[in-house]
Amino acid sequence: MKHHALACFAALVWSAAFAAAQNRAVTVEVDAREAPRRIFHARLSIPAQPGPMTLLYPKWIPGEHGPTGPITDVAGLKLAAAGKAIPWQRDPVEMYALHCDVPAGADKIDVTLDYLSPAETGGFSSGSSATARLALISWNQMLLYPAGVSADSIQYAASLRLPSGWKYATSLGLAQETPDALAFAPVSLTTLVDSPVLAGAHFRVVTLGTEAVAHRIDIAADSEAALALSPELVTSYKSLVAETGALFGARHYRHYDFLVTLSDHTAHFGLEHHESSDDRVPERSLIDDARRRLMAGLLPHEMTHSWNGKYRRPAGLAPGSFDQPMQGDLLWVYEGLTQYLGQVLMARSSLLTPDQYRESLALTAAGMDVQKGRAWRPLADTAVAAQLLYGARSDWASWRRGVDFYPESELLWLEADTLIRQQSRGSKSLDDFCRLFHGGESGPPKVVPYRFEDVVAALNQVAPHDWKTFWTTRLASTRPGAPLGGIAASGWKLAYREEPGEMEKALEEAGKAVDMRFSLGFMVQEGGAIPDVIADSPAARAGIGPGMKLVAVNERRYGPDILRDALKASKSRPLELLVENGEFLKSYRLDYSGPERYQYLERESSKPDVLSQIIKPLAARAR
Repeated sequence: MKHHALACFAALVWSAAFAAAQNRAVTVEVDAREAPRRIFHARLSIPAQPGPMTLLYPKWIPGEHGPTGPITDVAGLKLAAAGKAIPWQRDPVEMYALHCDVPAGADKIDVTLDYLSPAETGGFSSGSSATARLALISWNQMLLYPAGVSADSIQYAASLRLPSGWKYATSLGLAQETPDALAFAPVSLTTLVDSPVLAGAHFRVVTLGTEAVAHRIDIAADSEAALALSPELVTSYKSLVAETGALFGARHYRHYDFLVTLSDHTAHFGLEHHESSDDRVPERSLIDDARRRLMAGLLPHEMTHSWNGKYRRPAGLAPGSFDQPMQGDLLWVYEGLTQYLGQVLMARSSLLTPDQYRESLALTAAGMDVQKGRAWRPLADTAVAAQLLYGARSDWASWRRGVDFYPESELLWLEADTLIRQQSRGSKSLDDFCRLFHGGESGPPKVVPYRFEDVVAALNQVAPHDWKTFWTTRLASTRPGAPLGGIAASGWKLAYREEPGEMEKALEEAGKAVDMRFSLGFMVQEGGAIPDVIADSPAARAGIGPGMKLVAVNERRYGPDILRDALKASKSRPLELLVENGEFLKSYRLDYSGPERYQYLERESSKPDVLSQIIKPLAARAR
């Protein structure tokens, strides 16, 4: 109670002080010259007045949908005022809150801290963010802010020092550049956290189109060779810009930058921002065909978030402060609709061919079809529990379920799209919903929150239907099998064949693995490692589990061809696998007789091909 009361009093004191000195921005100076050692130094000057004060480290990070602020990677934290060090004390309940007393005569607190970026490649923005040749600077990792003030109302003036010779890109406006440092124009704390900086020794900027609103791909790589995008790929990304304009009808940003990190030694993910996106992929992702196909949906997905997630945002994900918990119950819209639109835009922009898009959709459908966890965990709970599931282990994923509001919602929004087209006799589609819900007038970034009822109302405005029941029943369903109604209504069906398609080959090549999930029930990595097993699959029923290692197949040492040959012969000879489990070896006989099984979409000739209409370029039709 003592600390709670102190925090409340400190918030009131700071609010009064801030109201009296609202033109005084917090300054934050980041020195990234030791980025190759993954060390970042920060100095802050925060306006204050004498008395108790609470400083907060950003905890709930937008786009990561959870309390992921990496406070454990902060070191060397020191506070001073009026030229003298002052002690601080961490709150015993809210670990992201630091309490101190500002001495008489002081009008600011000076803060120094170091941020130690991890070497491990996992995680979101708090994962590895720097190598010897590049770095992604996320401001939230290197600052504190006063308690009791909204992130929109407090201004930060940021500056940055980079290693010699490094180039950079960011959506922030530049106020001054000297040989020693970059000084950015003051912005709100919200905008600063929403505006990371990408920098590196090997750097390329690709301008996309000649619209009044500039669009760029800014690329930092661990090698010069990785920057060599083909002209055809650049053309596809220019088409992406045109397709998003045709889809939404407005742009809610002043300019847009894809900040693309190409490295095998950073975390790999995408994180949306309003005027940029943080896109991290393996080093050769833009020049190797297999990797390029696998990441084709990343930039369309993250750009779509500028409309769906940043401009229109669920009220529960817009608390207005980085210390307030987020509520993810509408992530099936925020992430699920974005997943659907991102994949469609990927096809409309020719980042994948129509055949490759259908293979990608089939892989999503097949993956959801073996999610045995659907029998106990409804889709709605995966959204509510997102802050837990993002960090969950990957083993037994089909039984525990993960962040399925991405892939399963993609199938549901496809069904919604086909239903709108049916209800309107082809005159309307989900494109009309996007223009109505996410469009409006172009302009600088802002947030327009919404609730479930707003989504239902907008859908009804496009095509009257019982949309409330449509969504509530699907979100609460625990029926087995994937929701394949949208695929069926679009004129296709999920089927299996013996030979892998292009997307499956890309998955196996890039991941150096053999995908037997839809036959035996597992994927085998290079060297025989089995990272996961599908619940209730032949492998699971035989007793094989995640973390084991495949040693031999039918008494012969394991190799991809050996396993495939054994599957072909499984009708005449039972499949026997020798598996290593820690220090122990055991032989397992699998109850499976048949060939390999790889997913694809098969055309239903009795129905119109709506799917091909959905992925047809929109920008060309608009001209």
